[in-house]
Amino acid sequence: MVVLVGLNTNRPAGQQSDLSRIKAWWRTLGGDRFAVLPPPTRGRYTQSDGHEDAAEMFATRGIATDTSFAYWHWQSHDAFARSGELTGALYLHWGGDHATVAAGLGDGPPGYRILNGGPRGAFQLDRVTVVDADGLPDPEDDAGVRQFLARVEEPRHRTARSSEYDPLTAAEERWLHDRLSGPVDLDAAVRFAAPLEHRRALTPDETARLLPAWRGTYAGRLTAWRGWRSVLPALLRQEHPEVWEVAAELGAQAAYALAEHPSPRSLELLRAWALTGDDGAVRGWFRAHHALREPDPVRAAAALSEELTAHAAPETAQTGLLRALREAVTDEPDTRRSPAEAFFPLLLATIRCATDDRLPRPLRVAAATAAADTAGRVREAAGRLTDAAEAADALAAVERYETARDDLLAGTGPDLTGYEGGLGDIYHRYRTLSPADVRWLRDRLADPSTGVQGIAFCLELLHAHGEAAEADLVALLPRWKKELTKQYRTTYTEWRHPLVTLTCLAQDLGHPAAEAMLAWWAKPKPLWKEPVRLLTHLGAPTEEKAAELWEFVVSGGHDTGHLMTWVLLRARLDGTHPLHVAEKLIDEPGIRAYVLHRVLIGVADPAQPLWHYAIDPRSHSWWHRAQEVADDERLSAAARAIGLKAAREHYVTRYPDQVRPALAEGEVKTAHAWLEARADRTAAD
Repeated sequence: MVVLVGLNTNRPAGQQSDLSRIKAWWRTLGGDRFAVLPPPTRGRYTQSDGHEDAAEMFATRGIATDTSFAYWHWQSHDAFARSGELTGALYLHWGGDHATVAAGLGDGPPGYRILNGGPRGAFQLDRVTVVDADGLPDPEDDAGVRQFLARVEEPRHRTARSSEYDPLTAAEERWLHDRLSGPVDLDAAVRFAAPLEHRRALTPDETARLLPAWRGTYAGRLTAWRGWRSVLPALLRQEHPEVWEVAAELGAQAAYALAEHPSPRSLELLRAWALTGDDGAVRGWFRAHHALREPDPVRAAAALSEELTAHAAPETAQTGLLRALREAVTDEPDTRRSPAEAFFPLLLATIRCATDDRLPRPLRVAAATAAADTAGRVREAAGRLTDAAEAADALAAVERYETARDDLLAGTGPDLTGYEGGLGDIYHRYRTLSPADVRWLRDRLADPSTGVQGIAFCLELLHAHGEAAEADLVALLPRWKKELTKQYRTTYTEWRHPLVTLTCLAQDLGHPAAEAMLAWWAKPKPLWKEPVRLLTHLGAPTEEKAAELWEFVVSGGHDTGHLMTWVLLRARLDGTHPLHVAEKLIDEPGIRAYVLHRVLIGVADPAQPLWHYAIDPRSHSWWHRAQEVADDERLSAAARAIGLKAAREHYVTRYPDQVRPALAEGEVKTAHAWLEARADRTAAD
């Protein structure tokens, strides 16, 4: 029996591709209060780009600004193969009224379906496929197989610590085993092995056939085959004789699997990897050590912390150990509860670790760093506890932490090797620099192990605050040609490319190295530097540099910090605050409003300009700058209206759970009160 749920759209020769058919349907959409953007180019890479494209299209075509719209961006476009075949769901993003967009998109083109992701999600367009009575696709139907695998690979329950999957039906499990029963095809096996091993269902026969093919085909690069993440746990579970040799060759990436199967052999490997500073290995080492050697989690963490210090492991290893300890002493957060309640035990555990004298100082420092910006949230959550003794104990822990915090954090700083967004999240902490901050930043610049991202972060802060000195320049001179001339994307950072900043510093200091750097910038290659070359004009500003920058700004070229640079440069030349320079550009011909709005907010504090490519609605820094611009009596009403618009659109009141670092409820209430007090004021369009 076959249940027809749609059409099998595998394309015969000569038939249109999925992309062509979807584009043809897309051109038919649009109408009253609903519009669609043209299919994307590489310039529309993110949702923010899509909203900017919509604003430009509305302005160009005279479409009402409150019109709802739909689009997909270049990342979504990856759903299409080069042939135009749809290889995954096409995510359709939108703006405006969700119901209007849903009605405008309808059911999709013939042979396809649209899944509605709800008011907080995207729509998904995919093929309609055929399944049999057991809900199984024809193995030859690529789209049907893909959709089936996506369904059985979707966890029933997923948390940061684990994932649970619904059991497979007998027919589903048999179908998957059948796909692995023929001649070994490693590329295909990846897809079918994963859902089986998520249920611990890969058989010894299957692993015995996959293992030699994997080791033979990918000799010396075992992690290049994605299926290893399914096969290794199966080998450990089955106690295969080759598993330890395979694990050693895989290296630290295998830590998560070894930690799930603690043994003296796994403990030995995990320890070796952990001492190199690998975060996953550190956490796995703790879990295995805790399971095998020391049942008390605090004593286990203390022993490993001392060993990490004795072997001069990177400081970040202590942070990984802290995370493992917190998981051991707290239950998994219950996501059904409010974030404030769900994460209270984890936050409180972090604060307790910072002042637990049983733990070595490096681990307590890691805890104090992790607890920064959380004391207010813990205090609020403690106030909601119904057990008075428990509440008093939590509040006492906060008091102990706040007493010890400054001593623990003195001379420390963030992890410069992590995700750039994490550094952006804490940028507001460096709006002013203490002498200890300056020393730490300079030490990082002088440290040869500091990478390009770390140099960019530290140098920007020192230079913007007027603390960068010749010694900082000299420390980086041996590295600039070999390391700092490499491409480093700063689209989503609050700092510039480090060579831009270093060139500005060299010019400001009148250092001889400036000439060599400027000569390098003047060369046509590498091509990556051209979009940011003019940003170096901020160093030792002149009227000639200002004129060249202005010519680019009004040319309509893609702005990657050019207007920001011109405003800061002009302010230095005129001896005035950059806000006064920026506000004079309101309604200036050739100046794009959305760029000017970003710049006006970004230069509110010239000691720490914000270089992010757009006003970041999740950022503490942008929220505070928007408030300051909105309330600055020195500015025109139009400029203040721009600040108020940015404040009203910030997530601090609209989606406070998305602001990072997370806000205390009191901070959200204060933000609401601030906006309500200005409810009668007009914001910019």
